[in-house]
Amino acid sequence: MEVQGKIKVIGETKSFGASGFQKRDLVVTTEEQYPQHLNLEFLQDKASLLDAFQVGDSVKVGINLRGREWTSPQNEVKYFNSIVGWRIEKVGAIAPAGAPEVPPFDEYEPVQNSKNEDHDDLPF
Repeated sequence: MEVQGKIKVIGETKSFGASGFQKRDLVVTTEEQYPQHLNLEFLQDKASLLDAFQVGDSVKVGINLRGREWTSPQNEVKYFNSIVGWRIEKVGAIAPAGAPEVPPFDEYEPVQNSKNEDHDDLPF
């Protein structure tokens, strides 16, 4: 899944516990009729991906939705959701000179086999 919008907040990297678990928050505001302010989490080595970005940048973020169940000491069951980022790129960024032009993900089309083509693609 992906989320697209402008960066509103880039949090500091926080470490937790003896294992050094790292987490960094990013708030992205979507650009639609009713903008949404989404808090995304970047975990462990992905936290450093945010170093190359600034507040106000337009970005596209690859995300995973995570959910978990928790039972309280009073035996009440509660559910929590989080949005975890794993990839981020600037939208409308200019490619370096000499870099090959690569179409966006959504412009790739599947390859169609013709009816006369042999479907056995083994080289022998």
